[in-house]
Amino acid sequence: MPNAGLCSCWGGRVLPLLLVYVCYLLLGATIFQLLERQAEAQSRYHFQLEKLRFLENYTCLDQWALEQFVQVIMEAWVKGVNPKGNSTNPSNWDFGSSFFFAGTVVTTIGYGNLAPSTEAGQVFCVFYALLGIPLNVIFLNHLGTGLRAHLATIERWEDRPRRSKVLQVLGLALFLTLGTLVILIFPPMVFSHVEGWSFSEGFYFAFITLSTIGFGDYVVGTDPSKHYISVYRSLAAIWILLGLAWLALILPLGPLLLHRCCQLWLLSRGLGMKDGAAPDPSGLPRPQKIPISA
Repeated sequence: MPNAGLCSCWGGRVLPLLLVYVCYLLLGATIFQLLERQAEAQSRYHFQLEKLRFLENYTCLDQWALEQFVQVIMEAWVKGVNPKGNSTNPSNWDFGSSFFFAGTVVTTIGYGNLAPSTEAGQVFCVFYALLGIPLNVIFLNHLGTGLRAHLATIERWEDRPRRSKVLQVLGLALFLTLGTLVILIFPPMVFSHVEGWSFSEGFYFAFITLSTIGFGDYVVGTDPSKHYISVYRSLAAIWILLGLAWLALILPLGPLLLHRCCQLWLLSRGLGMKDGAAPDPSGLPRPQKIPISA
């Protein structure tokens, strides 16, 4: 019966996964509340205290006038205008910043600190994203496939001697390590130096960006007190595209490397098999080859 199969699938797979998913959300909500609620209360109290001190120092202003000024600042911030500095601040819509914004649209990062404010810009953004997001997915898939094609020799694992297997695993581990340094370690160091962040803040920005979460609390090239090179944000957009392609590559290669390491460990304990040999007397099955293209 189709209904019986549907109920079996729901009870056997979907329901447990749903329970785990909901429990994970509840766990995250509880921990975030414990970690952040007190800090939020302190920030709110500090802000209200500063407003009262401001009114005490400038008696010509009243509460209503101050609230109106705060409202103007909030509207400017929503439209991407940094209230710090003056009118000489760099434009948020020069070519470099616009290129960076276009990259955040097609990659679905969407920091939220900058958005089109005109009706024409909002309409164009909708159609631009409708075409750009699928194009970005296709590009990343093809780029990841092309990079994995250069590592296709890993599939011929069983045809190699043990020493070659060890060198192959070491080479793969070195490749992944160097790539991780170039994509996930060195860029946060550069961002930390340029933006005046700590390394943990730079790494946090890199992870939030490449995971396409994009909170918008840390964004490069937005401090009006700093003088950035003209291509700074454009280079950041290129790093985002390369980082996403790198993640598309290492997601299948990470499990593959662990699988090969397990095979080498079994061989080192005498549980491996030679090419064309009969099944191992211990009854352990021969490790199956995992195609890298899977």
